Amino acid sequence: MHLFYTPLIQPEMDAFLLDEGESKHAVRVLRLAVGTEVSLVDGRGGFYAAVIQDAHPKRVVLQILSYQENHQPLPYQLHIGVAPTKNMDRLEWFVEKATEIGVTSITPLICERSERRTLKVERLEKVAIAAMKQSLKAQLPIIHPPTSFPVFLDQVKGAGQGFIAHCEEREKVYINTALAPGETATVLIGPEGDFSPDEIAMALAQNFSAVSLGASRLRTETAAIAACLEIALLNRK
Repeated sequence: MHLFYTPLIQPEMDAFLLDEGESKHAVRVLRLAVGTEVSLVDGRGGFYAAVIQDAHPKRVVLQILSYQENHQPLPYQLHIGVAPTKNMDRLEWFVEKATEIGVTSITPLICERSERRTLKVERLEKVAIAAMKQSLKAQLPIIHPPTSFPVFLDQVKGAGQGFIAHCEEREKVYINTALAPGETATVLIGPEGDFSPDEIAMALAQNFSAVSLGASRLRTETAAIAACLEIALLNRK
């Protein structure tokens, strides 16, 4: 299946023109010709079947054959707030795998002990787009700009259940016992040096539950993936 990301497409359209980048990839790289059927996703859940009418490397013209709304919807809402890793490759790996597994939103968290405080959201968005296409999904997770820890807590207040994964020795819950299938969740994953005591207290004061992701001490990106997997398995049909 040849899948293209077309965020500007609309359900009422009966034809669509691929942009120059996607057109060049379709014609020069994939060698697609007139009459080839392809699939399009808009990143909002829309899935389109189309056929190539004109295979020009600068403007591939497509006839829309069908449209499916809310293609393979994620049965839950999951927002991961994760401290950016010093090595950007590790954060990009997380974004890629989380998109494949299932996540609604990702926010890079700027914490007291953060190793990195600036990053290019556009790069993470490109990674998410490639992962969405590779996994045949139609919903693109929202990648928010880097946000300070206190501001993030205010932004997600009231948005389902909140969980904070930290390394301090205190009572913790497990996601599969604290969250019901279909529920909205926000999970906070800290930097390699963990959340500060003040940040943990701040989250708990806003009704976040301290959560355990197992007995091992996990790297930031591994912990974030573990949370995604637990919630995906909880919602498995």
